[in-house]
Parts: sequence; C-alpha cells; structure tokens
Amino acid sequence: MAPVPIPHFAHNVEVLGYHDLQGRPAFKLAVQEVNDRWYLYMGHLWHRGWTILDVTDPASPEHLNFVSGPENTWTIQVQVAEGKMITALERIAPGWGGSENREHSEGFLIWDVTEPARPRRLGHYPTRSTGTHRNFYDGGSLVHVAGGAPGYDKKIYQIVDISNPANPREISRFWLPEQEEGAPKTGARLSCHGPAHVEGTRAYLPYGEGGGIIVDISDLSRPKLLSQLLFRGLCSRQGIHTYLPLPRRALALINDEAIQENGNENLNLAGIVDLRDETDPRIISLFPQPVPPAESGLKNFFEKGGRFGPHNQHHPNHQSCLEDRDDLAYLSYFNAGLRVYDIRDPRTPREIAYFIPPDPKQRVGTKPSRLVVQTEDVLVDRRGFIYISEKNQGIYIIRLKQIWPYEAVCAT
Repeated sequence: MAPVPIPHFAHNVEVLGYHDLQGRPAFKLAVQEVNDRWYLYMGHLWHRGWTILDVTDPASPEHLNFVSGPENTWTIQVQVAEGKMITALERIAPGWGGSENREHSEGFLIWDVTEPARPRRLGHYPTRSTGTHRNFYDGGSLVHVAGGAPGYDKKIYQIVDISNPANPREISRFWLPEQEEGAPKTGARLSCHGPAHVEGTRAYLPYGEGGGIIVDISDLSRPKLLSQLLFRGLCSRQGIHTYLPLPRRALALINDEAIQENGNENLNLAGIVDLRDETDPRIISLFPQPVPPAESGLKNFFEKGGRFGPHNQHHPNHQSCLEDRDDLAYLSYFNAGLRVYDIRDPRTPREIAYFIPPDPKQRVGTKPSRLVVQTEDVLVDRRGFIYISEKNQGIYIIRLKQIWPYEAVCAT
C-alpha cells in the first residue's frame, strides 16, 4: 500500500487507505465477499485489463492480481455477482489512447471468480459492432447490456442469456426509432449508456438525450416502453447518464455527465425523480451544486480545470456485500471529488459530506488537459467503506465519520 497522497479536502469523512494499483488508475468498481474476505475488482481506463485487491483491511489493501485484457480495447466496466464477473469490451473513443488503425475486441467476457483472485474465462459475447459500455448483472443467467449492434446508431438495450457461458445468446433488444439505420434524424444523441438497472419486471435505462426510460420486461422477449423522462436541451450533450431506482420509496436518482472541461457546456443536473406513477415520472428536486472549501482558494470548481459535474452513483445491484440504503446518495463529481447527500426529504436533498482527493502529481492518461483530480466511480460496501477511483491516481478508501442508523423510509 502507498501512503495517502496529500493535501486533500474532506468534510465528515475519514480517510482509511490508498493503493496506487501499480500505476494503473482504476475506472469502474465491483466488490465480492468470500469466506469473510473482501475483494475489490476494477476495470482500467488507460490500461487493458482488470485488477483485484484484497480490501478485508481497508487500511492496508493488498494487490492480488492484474488480469491482462485485449489490446487497443477499453476494459473499463466490470460487474461481479454470484461468483461470476462480467467485463465489458469496447472500441476506445477518439482521443482516449486507442488506435483507429489497429484491431480491437468488443462485447463482454464472462468469468468464473469463485477463486476470487484467479478469474477463469468462461465465454465471450460479441456485439459485432462497437462493443458494450455499462452493463447490469446481479446474478443468475441474464446480462442487461448497453451495446452496439449492426444497423443501429450508438448503443441500444439488449438482454443476453449466459446460462451457457460458452455460448451466450441475445434474447431481445430495445431501441429508439431514430437509432435505426436510415431513419430520419433530429440531431439528438440517442444512446443507451447503461446500466439498465433492473427491478423486477422493469428496466431503468439512462438513454443520453433520449432521457430516462422505463421499459416493461415482464415478457423478456418483448421489452416495451412505459415512459420517457426527457431533459433534452437542459443538460449536457451526453444526456442522462444514470437512472437508479429506489423501489422501496418509489423514487429514482438521476443525473447527466459532465463532458466538456472548464464548464463549456449546458448546466449539469443531478436530482430525484418521483416514480409513484411509472408512466409519468417527474423530477421533484435537484442536488445542490458543490461549493469549494474556503481553504482551497477557489471561487468555484469551474476555474479549477478538468471536468466539473456529476458522473457515477453508488449502485447496490442487489448484492448483499454492498450498502443498500435509500436515505443517502453517493455521487462522484469529477474535480469536486465525492459528494454525499442526505435524501430523507426527497424534496430537499442536503449535502452532508465530501472528499476531494489531491491533484495528481504525474500524468498517466491523455486527460484531463490540465492535470487536476477527476473522481470517476464510487462504490460502498456493507461495512460502510467507500471506494473511489480517480483518472490519474489509485484507489481511495474512506468512510463517513457521522451517520444516523438506517431506518427504511416510507414511499414518498
């Protein structure tokens, strides 16, 4: 383990540990608990493959393995459940370290991780297109995919059966009519970003400028549109990035993604949606915009450089090893670090904690153009330990100093 870099800024947060990941910054995160030991799985943005840490003792995380992935391919997304790991493969976007003139892999890989530090490859699902981005897997035989497909523009929603991992097969797909090859275009950026978070017979799709979409999957062979919550023209060109239902409260967390540096885009939004009528969801509040701590010397985060705005939320994914409480929201915010919100009153979310890592000292990847902190993902385990990844640094492990006991909050 490397010492925790300083200086950092924190409120109501205790820093427990840090690992430099042997110089490979992490992107997406997943956790597995096996025989009272805790394992953190990571995809990488600038390197091709996946890292496994033992985080049983968060103050002393131990590097167990780096599993190499295919060359010239994004291996940034990872899901773990029921002893299986799903790792996305995707064409690297221009400007992010790939080569347009070299071959790349795509789709997703299926792994056996019953031996937590020794993944064993079981199968490969190809999209025969650009690959998959953020998929959803909570165990069982189905992977809910945000993937490319021949004849469609950008990513669509696909349901894939992996009951035979050596021969995964698509069951069905959902898309917006404009995505079809040859269909009239309006100029909107329509793409299923994923994950298609699944609750029972409903899939919640963050669909870029297509908004937040709820799909009825009671018949898995025929996904059917239930509602579409549009933000077109209000938020960044990326559109809706996350649509995370809180089913016990008939609410959802929703946000777009900051894309441009220095705030050179529309307002970025993060807030809460009322789902009591799933055919007509409505946004009822917005999270307060982060304000720099006085000791930072910043007037606002826009002047810091890099991206400033929301990115990833903590997703429990129906996993017993992950924190599952619907009175808190954890949101990575690029150069503003991690922000934590009290959402007990969904009409008035309130920031209660933050952690802003120090700016990196050494550039690993091509972005951001000004070398400042860019917090990417957040995941919280059942013990309350919070893991955050950073674009040009290692993994930070923190926890909240003060928090109320969890009590289920009634539906809004």
